[in-house]
Amino acid sequence: MKNEQVKYRFFTIFQYKQEEEFLRQQHNNGWRFTKLNALICYRFEKCEPQDVVYQLDYNPDGIAHKAEYVQMFRDCGWEYLQDYVGYSYFRKPTSEMNGDEEIFSDDSSRDDLMKQVINRRVRFLPLIAIFLCIIIPQIFFQSQFGGLYGKIFTGVFMALGILYLIIFLLSIFRDENNH
Repeated sequence: MKNEQVKYRFFTIFQYKQEEEFLRQQHNNGWRFTKLNALICYRFEKCEPQDVVYQLDYNPDGIAHKAEYVQMFRDCGWEYLQDYVGYSYFRKPTSEMNGDEEIFSDDSSRDDLMKQVINRRVRFLPLIAIFLCIIIPQIFFQSQFGGLYGKIFTGVFMALGILYLIIFLLSIFRDENNH
């Protein structure tokens, strides 16, 4: 029997509760979360089934004071797992919890989390609009023309579209790593 498995799932920033529940269900089924990479690739290792709560915290500024940040959660009994694009992943067995213990002490701090996430992402909306309103239609428009010029312009706009996506993705990840 395999001791490791990979599951592919996609969660938006607003679905953090569903992501936490997904990780908890996997642990209940005997698969402990070990790593997330490539946005949707969750890695697990075989373990004894146990009810373990997973929590995510969005704190890109925590990287600057990582030791203190992680220690604060350890002092409360949370196991630090990893950071991924601004999110920190923690877990804690329910047997060690006091009731409905959460990382967030109140709704206000959870709202602050969501505002932080949205404010960091909203500045990329103009870049997305340019891509969807200019590059994509031009690829479609140019592909409608036959002949050599139509093929050349289609290729040029496809190359620009790919270049634009690469620059866009690099700027997002660079922004996350700088905070």
